[in-house]
Amino acid sequence: MIRIGTAGWSVPRAAAAAFPGEGSHLARYARVLPCAEINTSFYRPHQRKTYESWAAQVPEHFRFAVKLPRTITHEGQLRRARQPLAAFLEQVGGLGDKLGVLLVQLPPSFAFEARVARTFFDLLRELHEGAVVCEPRHKSWFEPAAERLLVSRRIGRVAADPARPEGAGQPSGWLGPQGDGAGATVYYRWHGSPRIYYSRYDPERLAQWAEEVRRWHAEADLWCIFDNTASGAAAENALELQTLLGR
Repeated sequence: MIRIGTAGWSVPRAAAAAFPGEGSHLARYARVLPCAEINTSFYRPHQRKTYESWAAQVPEHFRFAVKLPRTITHEGQLRRARQPLAAFLEQVGGLGDKLGVLLVQLPPSFAFEARVARTFFDLLRELHEGAVVCEPRHKSWFEPAAERLLVSRRIGRVAADPARPEGAGQPSGWLGPQGDGAGATVYYRWHGSPRIYYSRYDPERLAQWAEEVRRWHAEADLWCIFDNTASGAAAENALELQTLLGR
């Protein structure tokens, strides 16, 4: 399945006509796009009832990605994570079956340490059986040892744009038994380029990505998330990609 969405569910004025009807921004958004990424969880905790409210506003097929708190990934750097991780998972449990995937984004300065990473992802797998993807941003996470760890824990590696460091633009980690995406979560995060969070992607770039997305196995759970939200471009790019893919 191909899921196209944005970070958050803001409906910018320029794209408002594409999200008709009444109700909250989330309800209007969810009638048009099938997924959204919750980033606010990175900055502050939300009560379980807040997640329950969000889940109640979207159709049955809709899914959320939820970003892990910075207290775990950035401040704690994956150490001593049991208590904050358990609290976070209890909160996001309010989404029920609308929870699609957890996103673990790591700071650019955080180098791969096998023992730390293994301990954390073992803990995460102890507490959560669902889909998990990781967006590392230090070059050491793109070496074979890190790749083996992600595959062994069934963690997908996010494909990001801009792609820093080298190799970050392609999905990796756990991509299913045959490496074609079948039975795995394949996750793209497009932040805007050249100006991160602002730049709108042109039709040629979107067409390239549409062709790449089509090549994955039909049983892959594909996520295409636009994070160029600061200028309002994300919603428009998502709609354009949806049209290209005939969704």
